[in-house]
Amino acid sequence: MSELHEPQVQGHCDARFTALRTTFEENFRDRDELGAALAVTVDGVTVVDLWGGWADSARTRPWEHDTLVNVWSTSKGPVALCAHLLADRGLLDLDAPVAAYWPEFAAAGKEKVQVRHLLSHRSGLSGLREEHSLDQLYDWELTTSRLAATEPWWEPGTQSGYHALTYGFLVGEVVRRVTGLLPGAFLEREVTGPLGIDFTVGLPEKEAGRAAEMVHPPVTSSSEQAEVFSQLTPTAIAAVANPLVGARQANTPEWRAAEIPAANGHGTARGVAALYGIFAGRGSYDGHRVLSEAAAERVREGQGSCRDLVLGAGLEHDTEIGLGLWLSGPNASYGPNPRAFGHDGFGGSCGLADPEAGVSLGYVMNRMGPHIADDPRKMALVEALYSAL
Repeated sequence: MSELHEPQVQGHCDARFTALRTTFEENFRDRDELGAALAVTVDGVTVVDLWGGWADSARTRPWEHDTLVNVWSTSKGPVALCAHLLADRGLLDLDAPVAAYWPEFAAAGKEKVQVRHLLSHRSGLSGLREEHSLDQLYDWELTTSRLAATEPWWEPGTQSGYHALTYGFLVGEVVRRVTGLLPGAFLEREVTGPLGIDFTVGLPEKEAGRAAEMVHPPVTSSSEQAEVFSQLTPTAIAAVANPLVGARQANTPEWRAAEIPAANGHGTARGVAALYGIFAGRGSYDGHRVLSEAAAERVREGQGSCRDLVLGAGLEHDTEIGLGLWLSGPNASYGPNPRAFGHDGFGGSCGLADPEAGVSLGYVMNRMGPHIADDPRKMALVEALYSAL
């Protein structure tokens, strides 16, 4: 690589976390990073705020301090926050049937599905049974009406099955039924706007110039792709391939203009660290009380460990989802505290909250890896963070 194209890491890093900066730099040198940013808060104070590399595959646009990027499923944490805000205010009962707020949802045997089942990926609606195109995914009313009409893939409440795309429509429609606002607008009104957090569901057209280009993960051969899909159950295929989306779709104006709360949140690492910092701060952020301590604690209320019905084939261990976020567990996805929690985004991004350590982390990038969770770049950063604490 020529000196002209050497990634330059910029920003601030407290001396205590020098090893974390080193690891962030190693991601560029050793782990094929293109452009990325990292932010860490400890007890609400930003101790790491780094960025570097390139915002496009041609390496013509340096990654800036305010570069925005699609963080895929790291978006699910802010969506869960919306639901917990409403529960904290007594406007939403997590133990109530979803149909109490969304009457049409009771169809096809779902009358007893609870709000908590949506938050914990246990509703049985990991994906639609009928073919659902990308254009149809952009249609909120069509997508939610189809989800309300369909039958579950498994008995709701018994196991988790990752709701890769449907999560945001399911939780988001409950938010809309209670507030009259789509989750992106509710999040902006109640949290990101008042607190100045640089994160949106979708991307306003006026911000397009700040957006990083998403870059595809390494291409596998057609035979390898066929082998992967042959191992997936119909439940898993419905979750991750109906419709199939990736970097190419995420770079389009149509994707950015849509409301896909489970997958098209756009933000800086600073914004992700702030949102997950609300959980790490036991409901407080920057001196503002966002959630009560009890509500913030309930986010990580485990719903039972199991082999996930969608991701199980790609994981070597059981996992446990709380009420909206994944617990670190014995595999230490979010550090050595098994009760730390967070969410990864397809290809590598991550938001992490550890209330016991008072730590939040936001990591965002544009060169997608092949992993749905626990990307090696993210895991290296998490390990370096905890070694410095």
